[in-house]
Amino acid sequence: MDLAAISGDIERVIVTEEALQARIKELAAQVDKDYEGKDLLLVGVLKGAVMAVADLSRALQRHVEMDWMAVSSYGSGTKSSGVVRILKDLDRDITGRNVLIVEDIVDSGLTLSWLKSNLESRGVGSVEILSILRKPEAAKVHVDVKYVGFEIPPDFVIGYGLDFDEKYRNLPFIAVLAKHMYS
Repeated sequence: MDLAAISGDIERVIVTEEALQARIKELAAQVDKDYEGKDLLLVGVLKGAVMAVADLSRALQRHVEMDWMAVSSYGSGTKSSGVVRILKDLDRDITGRNVLIVEDIVDSGLTLSWLKSNLESRGVGSVEILSILRKPEAAKVHVDVKYVGFEIPPDFVIGYGLDFDEKYRNLPFIAVLAKHMYS
């Protein structure tokens, strides 16, 4: 799907496909350097991180294992209760492993903070976070994100794994969704 097909649905593109791919390569080079000589398990957070994990893993110059988790922070309406439940857990034991959580976006930080603590409680060697996007203005709790692709304003964004009503995930860029689409 290209920009012309959805031009009425978006306000503006904030990260182009070219910028995304260039930044993924830079992040992969840093991850390769930081984990040289160490094992590495990428843990993608479903569904939004699928694109990021795929592109990052292909950009890495090393063997890498992948696993997936799906977590949900639920409550009433659009507000999170802060209670997180695991919808899909890891398929393997991570005791002693170096885990890199790969996330599409850090917004409030509540779910990601919980996820990091949960994985640390399983006896891992280390847990770090890589997020393609971070909204510093939206943070409710501090989450130490070691690798950040882009810091963005607190707009509602779509593309590159991010969705609205399960649509737009397959866009190769990141755009601000037009307010008329969700208000």
